[in-house]
Amino acid sequence: MERTLVLIKPDAFNRGLVGEIISRFERVGLKLEEMKIVKATTEIVEKHYPNDNNWISSVGKKAVDTYKKYNLNITKDLGDDDALEIGKLVRKWLIQQLTSGPVVVLILSGNHAIEVVRKIVGNTVPLFAELGSIRGDFSMDSPDLSTKERRALQNLIHASETTEEAKREISLWFEKGRYNKVY
Repeated sequence: MERTLVLIKPDAFNRGLVGEIISRFERVGLKLEEMKIVKATTEIVEKHYPNDNNWISSVGKKAVDTYKKYNLNITKDLGDDDALEIGKLVRKWLIQQLTSGPVVVLILSGNHAIEVVRKIVGNTVPLFAELGSIRGDFSMDSPDLSTKERRALQNLIHASETTEEAKREISLWFEKGRYNKVY
């Protein structure tokens, strides 16, 4: 059976969506192997979000592309339109968001767990997420709004995208007591 990591972010925790989110995974037959509620430290979150220029540029490009799609001026809002520089800002906002409150950390397992979880979670950008997905049903944030407000997207949840990413993230978040304070 495949294993994956899910983070229920502070915005979902604060809105009381934890039970609803977990029940959606359980209803399709995924097994909840481990769960904890933590106050994520900056140290672990900086390791969670890669400090790799390719990853950072891809994150920045998504913001730049969304601005272009809606005929908005990212240079006016952020003083730059370089994907790497925008990506550095977005990474900083992601770290701030994940350390802003409680995070529920889950290990789920099942047949094609990563793909099933990603399908249930929906598109990373809530505005584009399908109705019936977690993000499609409970959030409507968009990169043009969050970037203008200088914050991370409020997309409720993180789910590993690949087997390699899941292994790395599980190891990172479930290393005994080193990075997180458990509530």
